[in-house]
Amino acid sequence: MNEFEGLGLNENLVKAVHDLGFTTPTPIQEKAIPILLSGTTDFLGLAQTGTGKTAAYGLPLLQLTDPAHKYPQALIVCPTRELCLQICNDIQEYKKYSKNISAEPVYGGASIVMQIRALKKGVHIVVATPGRLIDMIERKAIDLEKVKYVVLDEADEMLNMGFRDDIDFVLKNTVNRESIWLFSATMPSEVRAISKNFMRNPQEVTVGKKNTANVNIDHQYFITPAHSRFETLKRLVDFNPGMYGIIFTRTKIDAQNIAEKLSKEGYDVESLHGDLTQQQRDRVMHRFRNKEIQILIATDVAARGIDVEGITHVINFELPDDMEVYTHRSGRTARAGKSGICISICHSRESFKIRQLEKMVNAQFHKLDIPSGKDVCRRQFFYFMDKLINTDISSGSYAAYMPDLQQKFADISKEEVLKRVAALEFDHFLKYYEHAEDLNARQDFKERRPDNNIRRDGNERHERRERPTYERDGGFAKLFINLGTKDGFYKASFLQYILDESNLKKEALGRIDLREMNAWVEVDKSVASKMIKSLDGRIHNGRLIRMNEADGGGGRKPQRETRRRIPVREKR
Repeated sequence: MNEFEGLGLNENLVKAVHDLGFTTPTPIQEKAIPILLSGTTDFLGLAQTGTGKTAAYGLPLLQLTDPAHKYPQALIVCPTRELCLQICNDIQEYKKYSKNISAEPVYGGASIVMQIRALKKGVHIVVATPGRLIDMIERKAIDLEKVKYVVLDEADEMLNMGFRDDIDFVLKNTVNRESIWLFSATMPSEVRAISKNFMRNPQEVTVGKKNTANVNIDHQYFITPAHSRFETLKRLVDFNPGMYGIIFTRTKIDAQNIAEKLSKEGYDVESLHGDLTQQQRDRVMHRFRNKEIQILIATDVAARGIDVEGITHVINFELPDDMEVYTHRSGRTARAGKSGICISICHSRESFKIRQLEKMVNAQFHKLDIPSGKDVCRRQFFYFMDKLINTDISSGSYAAYMPDLQQKFADISKEEVLKRVAALEFDHFLKYYEHAEDLNARQDFKERRPDNNIRRDGNERHERRERPTYERDGGFAKLFINLGTKDGFYKASFLQYILDESNLKKEALGRIDLREMNAWVEVDKSVASKMIKSLDGRIHNGRLIRMNEADGGGGRKPQRETRRRIPVREKR
């Protein structure tokens, strides 16, 4: 018996789920579906990514939808284009036997004219990103008056991306709704505020502990010097042959550079970042989903909402500052009950972040040594041999050629055959890693510092940070910028924003003091003018950015800010 039947789903939905290979509901599906089938109960579901949330709300929506009325009865709002398309694809599969129910994706970066035409034909379920949905409402291209059910998927991500006002606007325009279904991986204060402002006695379901990582993920980290970060990445990729994974970077320029370097060396990789057009992003994701590429190198912004089956590894090229960013990154693997590995490449000064993350996500992180060159060669060799041994030869028509093959190899021993195979397949690896250096960071690096790091009293001067990328003639400059938490930033997103806009490396930055209305940024003096030139005078969310050198270390007194009424949302 299919256990989905016991949840109250009709025969057509149970049959569709069975065709997809699912017989046992996940915990969030088991708890949510019976509640949501009532249609009248506000619902708050807390569960990590990859736990089956789309089916948890998608199946009840399909059962509650009346095919006879071709107007929007359900609205699903999600943070990104990729997730929007993924949700729509999943609903298409769930409604395989539920005839005459239509679902339409509405998202920025695609033709709005075509989307308006699709909506005018009549649609039952609309899946939308906030910005494009607001566009449709303002153009009167969509009527939300008859929407009964509003789903907010990955609500925490939408709020992190600055969509709070958009969500409020949507909820205020669905006045005849019967219920709100809010799903989130974490419970920040803003998510709780939406619950209090718009929901009536919501029934809350939590799967696992709040703000915890997936228990099926093996969290690993490797310590290496900053200048060896890329070589460490390459070695970890080589040590995991057959991996199907995502490498996360802080900035789009890092994503592009890493992709170019790995591609030149023969790796099947592509990058995904904000500078790509929607068509380019769709092409990359299509190739990745079809496993035409082995590794995707992506920024956090570009990869939000990516739901791809079978990802074995997630690699953090740099460790994110924010716990929520880490859980969303790691949540790309170990989906649908499978296991996965999340790897973080760290500098020695970031060890404290590992301890913090362990406490925050309630999971143990395993420190491992970076594999040696011999370890990599051994792993690659045995991976190939395992594939060779396990290759299915039952269906091949080899019998006619076997006498010739046997004659050809008559005077060659098995040992020699293996050596020749190794030479053909692994000559590059063997030569590359023959004299490979040890990439593991050692604790004695302080002893190799120049003598000017020794104070007059003979004691070692403790430098605040090791930054090998930049030559400093006087340390940091302190810059003032009139952006803060009120502009929708948290520390990790602010860091990524200023690095993206200035095309600088993280190593150029020192301390960041992020406040409500403004921030102070320490930056290497040699590139301070470049950062000012890149950011000063730009517009962010309707606000004119002002960046300048701080006066006397405390910053100039902020002048009265003016906001331009420029609606800024995702690309439409």
